[in-house]
Amino acid sequence: MALSLPSFVLLGLVLLSAEVTLSTGSSECIARNFGHDSVVCVCNSTYCDSVGSATLPPLGQYSSYLTTMAGSRLKAGQGQLQVNSTWAGLRLTVVPYQKYQKIRGFGGAMTDAAAINILSLSAGAQDQLLRQYFSPEGIGYSVVRVPVASCDFSTRLYTYADTPGDYSLDNFTLAPEDVNMKIPLLQRAQALSPHPLSLLASAWSAPAWMKTNGALIGKGSLKGQPGGKEYKTWAQYYIRFLEEYAKYNLTFWALTTGNEPSAGQMTNYSFQALGFTPEEQRDWVALDLGPALHASSFPHTHILIMDDNRLLLPYWAKVVLSDIHAGRYIHGVAVHWYLDSLVPAEISLGVTHDLYPEYYLFGTEACSGWNSLDRGVKLGSWSRAEQYAHDIIEDLNHYVVGWTDWNLALDQTGGPNWDKNFVDSPVIVDAQRDVFYKQPSFYGMAHFSKFLWEGSQRVGVSASQETHLEYSAFIRPDGSVVLIILNRSSSVIQFEVWNPAVGYIPSTAPAHSLLTLAWNTH
Repeated sequence: MALSLPSFVLLGLVLLSAEVTLSTGSSECIARNFGHDSVVCVCNSTYCDSVGSATLPPLGQYSSYLTTMAGSRLKAGQGQLQVNSTWAGLRLTVVPYQKYQKIRGFGGAMTDAAAINILSLSAGAQDQLLRQYFSPEGIGYSVVRVPVASCDFSTRLYTYADTPGDYSLDNFTLAPEDVNMKIPLLQRAQALSPHPLSLLASAWSAPAWMKTNGALIGKGSLKGQPGGKEYKTWAQYYIRFLEEYAKYNLTFWALTTGNEPSAGQMTNYSFQALGFTPEEQRDWVALDLGPALHASSFPHTHILIMDDNRLLLPYWAKVVLSDIHAGRYIHGVAVHWYLDSLVPAEISLGVTHDLYPEYYLFGTEACSGWNSLDRGVKLGSWSRAEQYAHDIIEDLNHYVVGWTDWNLALDQTGGPNWDKNFVDSPVIVDAQRDVFYKQPSFYGMAHFSKFLWEGSQRVGVSASQETHLEYSAFIRPDGSVVLIILNRSSSVIQFEVWNPAVGYIPSTAPAHSLLTLAWNTH
């Protein structure tokens, strides 16, 4: 006899079973549509979708991970490598003996705003969010950019040495934002990560009393000349920052010579900036920053120059790196993604690499929603995820060794930001509901950060015919191969991959999709 149950009892059973499903480690995205071209995945204190550890199947098989505008999120699959070609159309051939740059890593920035948003969640949701980025079951972020004092993604203007005339930095002190927010979160991120995080320091402005305009914002540079007391004090300011963070067991892989030095040369620039010409930067590194860092407790911390748009390349690199005195202290050139559409990668990144192959190129900042025509947060925007993936593939194919997103988390307005310079982020926090939303761009980042481990080396790929697909291939330190494929077209594209050592992979790139294929070679 069928048992008839009241509808409210049935509803209760359904909800109960849903809770059971969620708590048993199901990794499906809980999708929500906010009216844009794709969906976000909703996470809370007890549940968040996850791709897991992404271990590879045995030799002769391959793994695939697919993210699509239609709603797939790192959907895992497996298949058998074929001995013979099954396809007369498009073939992507991996060329392992064509070797290029080695990967350093991928990540985002722990701004004051990111820290405020993460800490606005309950303890359980905070932990989920940090796990999503940094734990082995998350997407494997290994780089964290840390602003040195305030930037526009702070709630106030401050530096660590606001006492006028304090050239010896006797009153240098970290801000409450560092001690109470950023440092504890960085420590928690490091505890979750299986590898040491590569921390990257960037300063927006020197204290106002050291500057020509007497203010943190707007057009202004350091008083005096490189080698003078302001320039020497500014170098020591960086050293003091490194020393203070080291007290909390946080050491920095690299520092940049300052965020967007070109901005500090612009009239009416509305937030924190410090202007440098390439000549001033060259001389400051040669006379002040390089020697100060070398003589400090942090001689192995890398110096990255520029930290600005690739539009300035190769000119900026030529001025600084052609100087033997500056060049010996420098390890790399840091680039931002803004205005990338105005200058081809080949004549900026490519030419710079060809001129100075001993210095690596590293992406240090990117975000969507910065353009006044397309402003702020768009929950579920697939086109922004595609912009990220396109830029990353283009950068990787032009010798860039890593790519760093901007804020790790923002609120639904795209802030806080004291100047209301609201932008988008891969994770958006809704503190009122104690949830966070993982944007399509989060998964766009994951296709790279999760699979391209530090030390992975880019290798050649050749296509048998013209194609709309964008792609980049890598051999990881364990010998496995990773191929990342972006299809920005509205058509399904059939293709096969040939790795001469192991065989053929018949594959499909759905319309508007990002696909990572990975396989062992021995």
